[in-house]
Amino acid sequence: MATIPLQEPVYRGKPGPLFFAAGFRPFFLFAGLQAALMLPLWLAVYVGGVNLHLPFAAAVWHGHEMVFGFAGAAVGGFLLTAVPNWTNTHHVSGRPLMLLFALWLAGRVAFTLSGGLPPVLVAVACLSYLPMLAFLLAQPLISAGKARNIVFLPILGLFLVSDGLVQAGALWGWGDPLRGIYLGMSLVLVMIAIVGGRIVPSFTQNWLRMQGRPVELAPIALIEKGGAQGSVLLAGVLTALVPGSKAAGVVLLLAALIHLVRLSRWHGLKTLSHPILWVLHLGYLWLVIGLALLGLASFVEALPVSAAVHALTAGCIGTMVLGVMSRAALGHSGRPLDVSKATVAAYVLLSVGTALRVAAPLLPDAQMGLTHAGGSLWALAWILFVVVYFPVVTRPRADGRPG
Repeated sequence: MATIPLQEPVYRGKPGPLFFAAGFRPFFLFAGLQAALMLPLWLAVYVGGVNLHLPFAAAVWHGHEMVFGFAGAAVGGFLLTAVPNWTNTHHVSGRPLMLLFALWLAGRVAFTLSGGLPPVLVAVACLSYLPMLAFLLAQPLISAGKARNIVFLPILGLFLVSDGLVQAGALWGWGDPLRGIYLGMSLVLVMIAIVGGRIVPSFTQNWLRMQGRPVELAPIALIEKGGAQGSVLLAGVLTALVPGSKAAGVVLLLAALIHLVRLSRWHGLKTLSHPILWVLHLGYLWLVIGLALLGLASFVEALPVSAAVHALTAGCIGTMVLGVMSRAALGHSGRPLDVSKATVAAYVLLSVGTALRVAAPLLPDAQMGLTHAGGSLWALAWILFVVVYFPVVTRPRADGRPG
């Protein structure tokens, strides 16, 4: 099968353990581990079998760890891997990367054990990772001077503010922590709208050209110059500030339409023979579905908000993270961009699990069973990812290059 070549700058990372030679190695692996381990733990908490003795609602812990733990690791791994390519600069590696990873891990432990720790210690542990990530990325991004990439710095800043809102609400009762979780979720979706809008049509166009089926993907200026990203950001802010309002519903439905139009122009059906590509189209489709469901929930009382939220988180964020990490880990470890059957199974299991979880609150009589089935399949997808990609991220590059 033909592959799309990946151009990389000369590796200029600092010497150190191989596992900390590049950001994708620790953060991709532990994003997968976070998803594989935390979801079963949440299901045990959900049915009352495990009590974490949290000083706040267990649902806040679940939402926070999925958005700022799982997605936070994936975002960090992606940016640490992509920025050197965008700016032709060195990789963050060695001791700085080890410290950054330790800060991320400390946040996971502290928030989970927050019932027995001082609130200030928990907040500091949770809020230390993102500032250091931004610090490590700022110099190369600002020096390169491209606004389209510098935009990730203020997004990371807002992501930190979102986590701060969660900490303030959960640990001190200063507001509703769910607002911070919703805002953080929306910012991850904004990043998906930005990155997805770059890589999905580009990878699709390149692969189809290599197959002798060239296509033209003419962009719609209004959508590509801020409309796609802005619609998600506005919808997310309204959802956080005035959840369930008619204004939020209208904006969400408009955002769903914008992204449906965008996705429809990327020739996704022509990629069905190439799993590493169709998974990205599928992940973006979950964005459309989730935005539409969340918008409809403002007008249809029988439609639970939780169904829409899981379409956006488990569906869109989960699928896009799995698709991007499985591809980037192969490319940046010097391997062909051909995924194994186990990885394809993970793609399928993740979306089937999401579909069951989205359907669960719509079917009250079967809600508990569907929730467990959906969560179990979703976690199984990540177990497969960890098993397949553990040797990829812990062994030297297949092409003999450093990094």
